[in-house]
Amino acid sequence: MPNLLAMSFEGSLSPSFDLRCLRGNGPLPDGWGLGFYPEGEQSASVLKEPAPPVGGTRSTLVKTWDRIHSPIVVLHMRAARWGAVSDANTQPFSRSWGKRDWMFLHAGSLTERLELGEDALFEPVGSTDTEAIFCELLAKLAQRRCRSLHELDVAVLHGWLEELNGLGVLTCGITDGQDLVMHADRSGDQPLFVCEIVPPYDSVVLGDDDVQVDLTLHGAKARRAVILSTHPLRPESNFDFRWRQLDPGTTLVLRQGLIVAELTPGGRQFIQNDGPRRIHTAAPVRPSEAQARLLEIRHRTSYRYERPIERSTHLFRLQPVHDRVQRVASFQLDVSVEGRRIDYDDVFGNRAMRLLLDKPFSELTIESLATVLTTDTDPLQFRPMHARTTIPLNWMPWQRHMLQPYLLPPELPESQLVELHEYAMTFVERNGYDLIDTLLDMNQSIFRDYAYKQGVTTLHTTPFEIYTDRKGVCQDFTNLLICLARLLGIPARYVCGYLWTGPKHHNRVMAEATHAWAQVYLPEVGWKGFDPTNGILTQTDHIRVAVGRNYVDATPTSGTIYAGGGGAETLEVSVTVDETA
Repeated sequence: MPNLLAMSFEGSLSPSFDLRCLRGNGPLPDGWGLGFYPEGEQSASVLKEPAPPVGGTRSTLVKTWDRIHSPIVVLHMRAARWGAVSDANTQPFSRSWGKRDWMFLHAGSLTERLELGEDALFEPVGSTDTEAIFCELLAKLAQRRCRSLHELDVAVLHGWLEELNGLGVLTCGITDGQDLVMHADRSGDQPLFVCEIVPPYDSVVLGDDDVQVDLTLHGAKARRAVILSTHPLRPESNFDFRWRQLDPGTTLVLRQGLIVAELTPGGRQFIQNDGPRRIHTAAPVRPSEAQARLLEIRHRTSYRYERPIERSTHLFRLQPVHDRVQRVASFQLDVSVEGRRIDYDDVFGNRAMRLLLDKPFSELTIESLATVLTTDTDPLQFRPMHARTTIPLNWMPWQRHMLQPYLLPPELPESQLVELHEYAMTFVERNGYDLIDTLLDMNQSIFRDYAYKQGVTTLHTTPFEIYTDRKGVCQDFTNLLICLARLLGIPARYVCGYLWTGPKHHNRVMAEATHAWAQVYLPEVGWKGFDPTNGILTQTDHIRVAVGRNYVDATPTSGTIYAGGGGAETLEVSVTVDETA
């Protein structure tokens, strides 16, 4: 029987709990309690049952009730008695502070009495040492004027828990509805196990002889989840559960289905993406390691047709962008078939060439050679001085008018856009509505949680399909990031270009082909590049060629056949990017 069970979800899920221990086949627990935050509200709902009967109404409710829709859910099964059997002594405990409800649950027992003092800000209602610990932690938070866990240095909280752990066995959890902090007892007498659930999945069910948890009974969404338990539950579905035991004395911080900090005894801390000491998920601002590069790009495309093409038109966007951070030293474009050429700038500012062919050909080869100097500066040194940097962004009417093409999400069914918007908001909430941290988290999460796999998608694959299947290639991850950003009111556009991967680089997707990434428009900053395929920001390794609302606006080569052709068509593309002296 898991004495303590806690779950953090990306967004909100509606798990079902089958309390098998109440069927009368074995000893009944002394009590149980379930706590959650309906629809992510700051008010907690707690359902308790001390001295539960066999097949009681409340236990039936938590199995069938689909209203348990929350980002955080905690369950406590009490197998030993501390104080009288009553609601006052049944966990989890809930208290209000800072205009939000807090919950606390504890597995273990103190061997030394915790003295709160006559002037304590919070006093227990029941008689358990667990509630005394809860009151002590809330008092410490109030004394520091911290109205949420997000406002508190995680190392300070870790120190408090270490100090309280000196009074006895302390495997516990505290939550304010946004963050969930779990601590594993330092003696190891009451271990704590953690399991991370990463989509895609159809069914996630786990349990033991006393309880079964089904995360997908009331509908499966492609969301991350982290489950912690004092006893690892066995899998009861095809999902591959991988439990790991936390080292004794470890404190874990979770937000929106992600472990954002892990602190071990003695103060050593490991924070997601090497973030700052406060609980953030984005990468920190650090000096740029990028250097100016002189790159040579060869791009060769060949079309072969079984029957000759008699008349056709072609559009090429192959000349790299020339601006203050990327300078084109030379560019040459050769086409194997002579025709009428028209060079122009398209509506997105891309250099384009229209080629009209009116004589038969069976093979068409387009080869470009460009030399580009990239001199981008540190991509993280762009926090604006005056503009609002939290979500939602406020645009002046003329700004919104100019940015409108980059604010419209793709035309998908409303239900899909609603779910994608909920997914986008998990990043916003996980990062305290900070604009830059939210974008960095999105970029890194797509790189971490989505598999790069060729041949499983097409140009028509939608962002929702990528979100549910969690696999694709650079254009798919770019389209997903663009869609999520636009649903948050952040202008985003598609970029097609090249990526210098370096010799045998181990941290980037290697491909002799064009590359795709996104640019987002930041107030008082401008367009900045985010590469979700590699989880990085664009610097001097990325060569921009064309931008647009989507792939169609920025595709390197396209064409229309008016007469002739037919039969098999063969396409060959090769790209090389080399650094020159």
